[in-house]
Amino acid sequence: MAEIDSKDVEIIRLLRKNARLSNKELAAGVGLAPSSCLERVRRLRMTRVLTGYHADVDPDALGIGLQAMVAVRLARHARAGVESFERHLETLTEVVTIFHVAGANDYLVHVAVSDSAHLRELALSAFTERPEVAHIETQLIFRHQRNYELPVYLDTSDD
Repeated sequence: MAEIDSKDVEIIRLLRKNARLSNKELAAGVGLAPSSCLERVRRLRMTRVLTGYHADVDPDALGIGLQAMVAVRLARHARAGVESFERHLETLTEVVTIFHVAGANDYLVHVAVSDSAHLRELALSAFTERPEVAHIETQLIFRHQRNYELPVYLDTSDD
């Protein structure tokens, strides 16, 4: 795992809030020279601490009228079935996020669809018709808000 210090944590925090910050703005925000900041960002990318950047989008602008979490219970937990189901989920454009979880259900799948008819068709064709799936339960999402902060459990007090 990459060595991360308090300056790296601050860089990560600022980029989580706004990934479009220029290097100059980012450097000023963490109190580093731009060249030092750029080198740190490059190192964080190379060591896969920073794994990508994204844009937040208004779902309505894309015709997404409904979002839901689909809880999925698999019929069996054999590796081949699990991997097959995950590969299937990755092909679905409606799937926003896949969570493989412990507990009564095996997966929580965040989906975005145009309307309730689209959700019904997705549930039938993409989930209940799959041989790996024993049970699904769908919960509508009324509101989704992303938290831009991540907890930091690393001890960075030595720097």
